[in-house]
Amino acid sequence: APGGSRALRVRSGRAFASASAVAKEPRFITTPIYYVNGQPHIGHVYTSLACDVVARFSRLDGHKVLFLTGTDEHGQKVEQSACKAGESPQDFADRVSDTFRALLPLYDFSADQFIRTTEARHKEAAAALWSALVESGDLYLGAYEGWYSVRDECFYTEEELVDGNAPTGAEVEWVAESSYFFRLSRYRQRLEEHILANPDFIGPASRRNEVLAFMRDGLRDLSVSRTTFTWGVPVPGPPPPDGLSHVMYVWLDALTNYLTALGYPDTEAADFRSFWPASLHVVGKDILRFYAIYWPAFLMAAGLPLPKRVFAHGWWMNEGEKMSKSVGNVVDPVALVQRYGPDPVRHFLLSDVTFGADGDFSEKKLVESSNAKLANELGNLAYRTLSFTQKQCGGAVPAPDAFSEDDLQLLAEAAALLPQLRTHVDSMALHRYSQGVSGLASAANRYIDVQAPWALKKSDPARMRTVLYVLIEVLRHLALYSQPVTPRIGAALLEQLGVPEGGGRSFAAVGEGSALQPGQPLPPPRIVFQRIEEVDEAEGGGGEIG
Repeated sequence: APGGSRALRVRSGRAFASASAVAKEPRFITTPIYYVNGQPHIGHVYTSLACDVVARFSRLDGHKVLFLTGTDEHGQKVEQSACKAGESPQDFADRVSDTFRALLPLYDFSADQFIRTTEARHKEAAAALWSALVESGDLYLGAYEGWYSVRDECFYTEEELVDGNAPTGAEVEWVAESSYFFRLSRYRQRLEEHILANPDFIGPASRRNEVLAFMRDGLRDLSVSRTTFTWGVPVPGPPPPDGLSHVMYVWLDALTNYLTALGYPDTEAADFRSFWPASLHVVGKDILRFYAIYWPAFLMAAGLPLPKRVFAHGWWMNEGEKMSKSVGNVVDPVALVQRYGPDPVRHFLLSDVTFGADGDFSEKKLVESSNAKLANELGNLAYRTLSFTQKQCGGAVPAPDAFSEDDLQLLAEAAALLPQLRTHVDSMALHRYSQGVSGLASAANRYIDVQAPWALKKSDPARMRTVLYVLIEVLRHLALYSQPVTPRIGAALLEQLGVPEGGGRSFAAVGEGSALQPGQPLPPPRIVFQRIEEVDEAEGGGGEIG
């Protein structure tokens, strides 16, 4: 089947009941579309996870959301890889794209669309953007001669090479061919002015500074077509004067996917009007140049608004070394999630490392973090509270007596966490999200130890019921807040509390206005997260899993 017929469109622009009375702006959140020259790795999961957490949080917080991911399927590297595999480029792309698609259910990624650049709708959009660049006078025919990395699908200057290779370590080759060029040099000043006027346009700040430094000496016009292979979107329009068949440069083709998903070239389409410009492009630091320089320049030339934010995260290392198949230290994301389940992996990846910096992967640390934070701190708190309530309060939410100062302080802390979490998400400090939830769980554990409801059942049963009520309310908030990072644990805990699916599980339910009612039946308690057996560092501290 052609690529277009296999495109997945899961859902379109979803939102829960608004977490406030004020209508919130729609959010278009995107991953890079992943290049199908190889199998998915932990870096792909990390990028998608960051987007998923932002998307889930935004829906719960009342935003209409479109979360887009997918695969980039054209270019010389794909053509070469297909030939090596003995397949046609389309068959090869179909097969590898399916391995990326399979990550969605494995990791509970809530993507609304999975787009492929071999879809007919995308080829139409890419051709339309090319035509817009022609109309703006920003394309001209010339000849390219210089260094090119097939693996990176990127042009490099002599000054950028490191020991004869690309800055990424990829091999480069000397290329000389007829090519259309985009007048990138024309947009250097406008781009710089935009970056300086919009400090949040590129994050984190260190990456913003790198982009400005790269642009300081000017920008060279960019080769945007190739003639030495055919696997790509054909350049539209009349035959060029050189008489050659040109295909679009794979990055110009690929970046257009964000417009394709919204109905471009129909800029009056409902999704385009709702969701463009994109709220957030999350990318790896190695491809920031394409998103922070080339993409906004293309959009400026086409007369389209620029994305609101591009955020580049770091790489996952293994004991200080970049993961590499040749070294044998690659972490297989499928084997990893099959071993531990999605929530522990999601929690570890987004809590262990400052988001934006490089991280060092350790399976041992994943297990330790999961046991400490998910099993002990949250899971044990929930089970001991709900089990005691089941025995002492007839399996129903207890009726509280007058609240003490300690009670009110903990309840206020639970409700006040939402704006803090919102700040962490909006600033892309995603590692602080789980830390915030953990802080509330720690406060609840200190509270139960100090209040000791088991000691009150005979001496002061009314006080016991009040303490249990406060704990149940804090657990309800912990369950609500857990949903973006650990959605299965959040859902299981909400079920334990008898909160039905719907608005009661959105952030509109934060605070006393949606508190559980005394007498409300509670299901029989069960453990929401089992401890994981400790991993021997010698057996599985970090390398390839499976």
